[in-house]
Amino acid sequence: MTDAFSFELRATDAQARTGVIKTPKGDIRTPAFMPVGTAGTVKAMLPGHVRATGADIVLGNTYHLMLRPTAERVAALGGLHKFMNWPHPILTDSGGFQVMSLSKLRKLTEDGVSFQSHIDGSRHMLTPERSIEIQCLLGSDIQMQLDECPAIPIAHDDARQSMELSARWAVRSKRAFEEKSKPGQALFGIVQGANFEDLRRDSLDRLLEIDFPGYSVGGLAVGEGREEMFRVLEFTTPHMTVAKPRYLMGVGKPADLVGAVARGIDMFDCVAPTRSGRHGQAWTKTGAINIKNARYADDPEPLDAQSDCPPSRDYSKAYLNHLFRAGEYLGPMLLSWHNLQYYQDLMAGMREAISAGRFGAFIADFKATTGEEIV
Repeated sequence: MTDAFSFELRATDAQARTGVIKTPKGDIRTPAFMPVGTAGTVKAMLPGHVRATGADIVLGNTYHLMLRPTAERVAALGGLHKFMNWPHPILTDSGGFQVMSLSKLRKLTEDGVSFQSHIDGSRHMLTPERSIEIQCLLGSDIQMQLDECPAIPIAHDDARQSMELSARWAVRSKRAFEEKSKPGQALFGIVQGANFEDLRRDSLDRLLEIDFPGYSVGGLAVGEGREEMFRVLEFTTPHMTVAKPRYLMGVGKPADLVGAVARGIDMFDCVAPTRSGRHGQAWTKTGAINIKNARYADDPEPLDAQSDCPPSRDYSKAYLNHLFRAGEYLGPMLLSWHNLQYYQDLMAGMREAISAGRFGAFIADFKATTGEEIV
């Protein structure tokens, strides 16, 4: 392990990249998928099982943790790594997206955003400085600047105003991080600008001047569709610093991951594998299936007989179908585990293919077996 944060790019294949992010809590192999541990837990999963899937890092949510149990309580109990029994790297988001999407009442100003908790109606103020303070109290290894994430579609003038506010907040976030962070922690800037090329370039230029150790692409996966998301990546990632990690926030389904890696992205997070698992959807090598469908009630085959993952290998589709129909907790648990394993296997396959210079063949095989189009 290392006492400093760094990124080593090890191989490229066209725009796709593979490398290693080094942190004091351990290495993160890229392309990396980060399971989402919203409230200090990856839903329906034990930390050891999350690690067993191949996950190097998980994501914690600033908004949810600041409200319950509070960042101050987590800090007093030894920090988020100890609190949730995950001694490996943790990334925390800034809380801004959840403030905008979940709060009952909110008011955006230059200073920050005031909001009412969706839990108990209490009033709070989230500023760039407070967001960083919370993330430092949690002790996360990778932290995010506070930004505004507008929905798409949005008018150009409105998108510019939002982007410029996020850029000013980036300056304040960096200043607060320099005052409060510990050695080895890193702060990422977030590229905004909706789906406008000139605004994305302007946002990135401003962030490059601030000089972050990593950069995120925000404001996507907000309803714009896969083709539009890829279009934005195509005019954004080529201008991002080669020697620093690139993180696409809140993405996505397997085809999204493959297409974004092909466009130069290194890191991802999404609730999709666990949320899908809780609702009976299983991702497989031949595409997604709904295990609750009657066709699986008499199916004796497992989801993946060749897998090393117990839920994928050791339980029949018929049994999984029964668990969901009976309302048993074990069903969502097993499917969440299976889906996380599928995602980590997908990332490992992409890392291997990029290293071997055969990522194009990997994409072709993915399209052929899943029927998904990587536009």
